[in-house]
Amino acid sequence: MLTNHPEENAVRIPLELYMRGHAEDSAEHMRAAFLPTARLESVREGPLTSWDLDFYCQRFNNTPAPDESTRRRSIDWLDITGTSAMAKVTLMHGSVTFTDYFVLLKTEQGWKIANKAFHAQPQ
Repeated sequence: MLTNHPEENAVRIPLELYMRGHAEDSAEHMRAAFLPTARLESVREGPLTSWDLDFYCQRFNNTPAPDESTRRRSIDWLDITGTSAMAKVTLMHGSVTFTDYFVLLKTEQGWKIANKAFHAQPQ
């Protein structure tokens, strides 16, 4: 579900940067999308993973995936209240579908992703 909230377009900016970061394999886009203090967390194959932004950005090296043209990403819903928001994003990356849940904050630099929790579902 998307909104008609007056901040919707602004909230979409960091989410679109995040999706572009995946498409272009770009740490620069990820750093622009997230607060520097952001945490990215999941439970994968049992243990909790909890990364800071610097660790996460090490995964990107400006080399898009060979199957990039077949990958799909969508913003599924937004919920915006004042200076905070939540979003759900789906990334269909080859044999794995990622479901990402974001908490966003409106800062002096605009909307930024404060935290991400995600689930990876093999297909």
